[in-house]
Amino acid sequence: MRRRWACDLDLHGKLPESKLVKVISVFGSANPQPGSVAYEQARTLGGLLAGAGFAVSTGGYGGLMSAASQGARENGGHVIGVTCDRIEAYRPGLTMNRWVVEEVRFANLRDRVHYLVAECAAAVALPGGIGTLSEIALTWSLIQTSEVLPKPLLLVGELWAAVMRTFLAGADGLITEKDRALMDVVPDVEAVVPRLQAQLAAGPAA
Repeated sequence: MRRRWACDLDLHGKLPESKLVKVISVFGSANPQPGSVAYEQARTLGGLLAGAGFAVSTGGYGGLMSAASQGARENGGHVIGVTCDRIEAYRPGLTMNRWVVEEVRFANLRDRVHYLVAECAAAVALPGGIGTLSEIALTWSLIQTSEVLPKPLLLVGELWAAVMRTFLAGADGLITEKDRALMDVVPDVEAVVPRLQAQLAAGPAA
């Protein structure tokens, strides 16, 4: 792992802001472009998280990662981008988005995703594809097995609501109610911060 700063906030002997505030990891598709509904919703989420005093951590690249980062920076928040040599080799020309303040870099995807899951107070999944689905599943599994500290896992919107309805209906008897309760679905980005605040204040379920 390599850590560097995209600006000079660390030049005055201060601890990184990510060590002083709760970090929320945001997962989501790399495909939506600025101006699209999905992009603007993620931008709104980033702003709401920053306004509530959270730092925002994403995969550091484009699409909804950039949108959440942009919203957070525009509202005075600290933004962490978790980048990866392997992804940039897979997608030549890919660069970190310009809203990132603190870059945390890994050689491989496995370590990158594990960092995003482990080094946060909560995780929020916006609409996405295969990568986002894998991040949801990994987060859920690592919380279940206590590989990471207990934390809220929120899935935003109808895509994940439909996926979870279908999955849980088909997995009847295979997943305990306790494990089902480890993740939560919210209807929109405006519902995220109140739900996070309530769950973080309540602490982990017994």
